[in-house]
Amino acid sequence: MVVFKDVTKEQIATLLKKGYQMDTVKTKYEDLRLSKNDVSLVLYISGKLLVQGKGTDKVVEQLTKLGVGEEVKKQNFRKETGWMIGSDETLKGDTFGGLVVSAVKADDNLRTKLLELGVADSKKLADSEIIGMAKEIKKIAPCEVRSLLPEEYNGRDGNVTKLLDKLHQECANDLLPGKHVVDKYPGCSVGKIAVEKAESKYIEVAAASILARSAGLEQLNFLSKKAGFTLPKGSTHVKEALQMLVDKKLKMKVFVKLHFRNVREFL
Repeated sequence: MVVFKDVTKEQIATLLKKGYQMDTVKTKYEDLRLSKNDVSLVLYISGKLLVQGKGTDKVVEQLTKLGVGEEVKKQNFRKETGWMIGSDETLKGDTFGGLVVSAVKADDNLRTKLLELGVADSKKLADSEIIGMAKEIKKIAPCEVRSLLPEEYNGRDGNVTKLLDKLHQECANDLLPGKHVVDKYPGCSVGKIAVEKAESKYIEVAAASILARSAGLEQLNFLSKKAGFTLPKGSTHVKEALQMLVDKKLKMKVFVKLHFRNVREFL
């Protein structure tokens, strides 16, 4: 699989005159789908174009000659053998939302399939690409996801490190056997291998980061519908949203992490 960035719908539409067929898009994050022989092209609204299938090299050469976007260099992961289990988390630093931890298991065969899918560090992918790719990862590899909503998160003892250790270990245990690799966080005491920025070094952790972020987006979308307005990501520009919860007389514990300093100061 080859990925191009900064691609427009108009550029890809010109391929219809060159024997490509229009296919039905599969998610709301896709702008266009085309196919020809055994090659498929998926254009996301983010401007990313995925080219995959047999005969990809000829299509890539054609796109390059047409000046379509810019080819993205493949991410290089460490070469591993045997079964590996990678785990990662999201929402840990967000005021709104609870906590999500996920894990993905792969061997040599599945690692190749994840590479072909275009799995990369989720930080390098747009929201519009994440959910669709997460669905494909679930079809390819064994995986586990733990998603705690704020109310459940707030009901724990408040030790985030212990909670992270517990969730990472639970996800890994459900996928054993395999060597567990964790994207290291402060105080991390789980995993056979615990390394910082593991999502850029191990494809299993990269895949887990995509699943976690997808579940995190789904959680924030769910809570936004519950609140009646779009909840912000992160923890910097959240005061207005906190005030809206108060104005609507909604329970804080249902939407935010109560132990966060900015929440305590607001309350």
